[in-house]
Amino acid sequence: MIKKQNLWFLTLFSLILVLSVYYLTMPSSLFTVNNSKNPANENVVIEESEILTALRVESEDERSAMRNEFKMILTNIEASVEEKNNAYEQLKLLDLIKGREEELEKLVKDKYKLNSFIKIDNNQIRVVVSSSEHNVELANNIMRSIQDKFEDKMYISVKFQS
Repeated sequence: MIKKQNLWFLTLFSLILVLSVYYLTMPSSLFTVNNSKNPANENVVIEESEILTALRVESEDERSAMRNEFKMILTNIEASVEEKNNAYEQLKLLDLIKGREEELEKLVKDKYKLNSFIKIDNNQIRVVVSSSEHNVELANNIMRSIQDKFEDKMYISVKFQS
């Protein structure tokens, strides 16, 4: 039977090997910096999609850490049955929330033709919309559309990111 220490070593070694191969096969043009386009005294302009992507990555990192924590509880021999049940329920809840967020993002995309990032935290929903137009009526319509998907009263905030 393979020992836990050997398994960790093989896993990390495999990960390093895969990343090394990936790094070596990347085109060298990705590593060159063109300073003529962005002098040091000029601010860097961030695209809307980059802001939404950054928010998604941050949210996914946060969820991944929570998911790992719950999985550690599930695999812990010394954890009680109640702790394992709670961890399992929390994992299911994380997946459910992620699904709801994706569903609401699709709703905003289909109905209003806008890219968005949606984060659900208990009864609070934060919506970041990629639009240069800061329209109160549009924000109200988005809030109503999202609230229609929930039975309970939700506290919804809409922020426009240009």
